[in-house]
Amino acid sequence: MNYKKKLVIALSEKLESFSLEEVENMIEVPPDRDMGDFAFPCFKLAKTFRKAPNQIAADLKDLLRLDESFEKVEAKGPYVNFFINKKILTKEIINRVFHEGDDYGKTNRGEGKTICIDFSAPNIAKPFHVGHLRSTVIGNALYRIYESLGYNCVGINHLGDWGTQFGKVIVAYRNWGKEEEVRENPIETLLDLYVKFHEEAEKDPTLEDDAREWFTKMEKDDEEAYGLWKWFSTETINELKKIYELLNVKFDHYTGESFYNDKMDVVIEELKNKNLLKESKGAHLVDLEEYDMPPCLVMKKDGSTLYATRDIAAALYRKRTFNFEKSLYVTDYSQNLHFAQWMKVVELMGYEWAKDMIHIPFGRVTHEGRKIQTRKGNVVLLQDVLDGAIEKVMEIIEAKNPELENKEKVAKDIGVGAVIFNDLSHSRIKDVSFSWGTVFNFEGETGPYVQYTYARAASILRKAEIDVDTSIDWEVLVEKNSLDVIMDLGGFTEAIESAMIKNEPFIVTRYVVNLAQNFNKFYNECPILNQEENVKNARLALVFATKTTIRNALRLIGIEAPEKM
Repeated sequence: MNYKKKLVIALSEKLESFSLEEVENMIEVPPDRDMGDFAFPCFKLAKTFRKAPNQIAADLKDLLRLDESFEKVEAKGPYVNFFINKKILTKEIINRVFHEGDDYGKTNRGEGKTICIDFSAPNIAKPFHVGHLRSTVIGNALYRIYESLGYNCVGINHLGDWGTQFGKVIVAYRNWGKEEEVRENPIETLLDLYVKFHEEAEKDPTLEDDAREWFTKMEKDDEEAYGLWKWFSTETINELKKIYELLNVKFDHYTGESFYNDKMDVVIEELKNKNLLKESKGAHLVDLEEYDMPPCLVMKKDGSTLYATRDIAAALYRKRTFNFEKSLYVTDYSQNLHFAQWMKVVELMGYEWAKDMIHIPFGRVTHEGRKIQTRKGNVVLLQDVLDGAIEKVMEIIEAKNPELENKEKVAKDIGVGAVIFNDLSHSRIKDVSFSWGTVFNFEGETGPYVQYTYARAASILRKAEIDVDTSIDWEVLVEKNSLDVIMDLGGFTEAIESAMIKNEPFIVTRYVVNLAQNFNKFYNECPILNQEENVKNARLALVFATKTTIRNALRLIGIEAPEKM
């Protein structure tokens, strides 16, 4: 039942000079529920009706006719305040949660529309460090949020598996590497070689030329160069998949930069045919001075391509293959210019759908205030962070609840959940300074706090030993603590839709923290199991509805909800 829509219709009938949209935009939500659930300020009506706002509010209050879904209407100064019938509201929300279960919160607004989401995209032959976590968990949450609203989602891991850096790794391997070391410990060995290359290149700059030559060989399908690249890629992807499994992340396509190698000549030819490509010192670029941007370089003087070339080719391929409604790119804000440049090139190529490609920037990750630089070896491996979080939870379980069933899985769900929640508990655009103390903090507004609230609700329902249903006395749930929870439950779909519109998973994270906090207040103030049957049954129904909604919200951000902790 859309209470706001009912208000808009009722008010518009009395305010013929104002459109439905204007009336809807004027409706407010008071800061205190004692002042009403909705408020309509009458200041903007004074000029039209030539009356004081206070008088207009009083007249409107007497003229309005609302059905039983509103229990009262009051005129307070220049405002008309509306109070929802809490009994009807409570019954509607609880029944809906029971009826929809795992689907509660979902809609079909995106039915028939496809969203491409390009996220994570770590580099091959480099370790998966904490700096990659943000793109991975933000992208995964957006995938789940859009999917819950009926969109067909295509998750793409645009692996950094092409470029001059592979020439560097090949040069380092041929000069200092050993095959058995790479096979035994691929990621650490390749990282060490990459770091050594940069150390040696500072003393011998000709190594940079060697690296560029080897990358050019890769592009020309040189047998040795391509074979080494393929080997490094395979070893890295195998390691990456272990981390994705831990993070509960899935991709529909692992199509890295190399996937578009045979698609770039067509792009370059099209740019030439449309007179967009200019030559400069042997290189080829698109001039963007008119748009206050530096030129977009698409081909170096040695004939090798760049990130922009591959991104343009990928965009054309994805539109042709998936016919996306929107195509999202989840990367840190340092790439703002890069995306603005190549997306402008796609627009200049005459593709009106260029506007449907959206860069989703997020703040960068530093380690204890220092920039993470793979070439300097200044990295914190994500595997180490996840393992450390799981180990810490296991220590707590062994100390406080050693008989817990499936404690290894519970430790994994809570430890990994803590790391994910810690990242998503901030607006995505904020920079994040990684520290072990922050990640391993399990107090306050954290993932473990929300998971514990879920487990508490599950424990209450187990102890009740009855089948909970909605054949209850609804009057029991109209007191303040119950209503605070119910109002949260009723706002779940709105929170999901807001997160989708703003491409901001933090909105769901904030929502579920608020729900957990209000539920714990309810739990502390409203005894459940030792009450009369009508009170107990009604409150158990609220516990069940809360448990269901917390689980659904956590699932949207990629976190499991253990039944016991």
